[in-house]
Amino acid sequence: VQLQASGGGLVQAGGSLRLSCAASGSTEEFSYIGWYRQAPGKQREFVAARSSGGSVNYAEAVKGRFTISRANAANTVYLQMNSLKPEDAAVYYCNAVLSSYGSTWEGYKSRDLDDGYWGQGTQVTVSS
Repeated sequence: VQLQASGGGLVQAGGSLRLSCAASGSTEEFSYIGWYRQAPGKQREFVAARSSGGSVNYAEAVKGRFTISRANAANTVYLQMNSLKPEDAAVYYCNAVLSSYGSTWEGYKSRDLDDGYWGQGTQVTVSS
């Protein structure tokens, strides 16, 4: 499985970007597919994810501003980012996992991040 992330770039604060995560196959086989980000000097952190059942979950910092969705073709997942802030600047990674982690968001978000498949990352820079 290969995940290809794209769509990052430089945007002014308040602007928008849409990230794409294209999987080499359908995303329907995964229990969860989501986005993480890592800023310089910080740990990788959860941003948003979508379960195979269609439910979504967001980090508190991005709720109301970011939206995760899946393309009708099912092999691409998007992260629409609106009202971007300088603190959103980071390398964004898409991630897909097969395990269900008890089918709870707590289980998914507390898992070992070595589990699953990772894309190569796309840089998001937000100027103030």
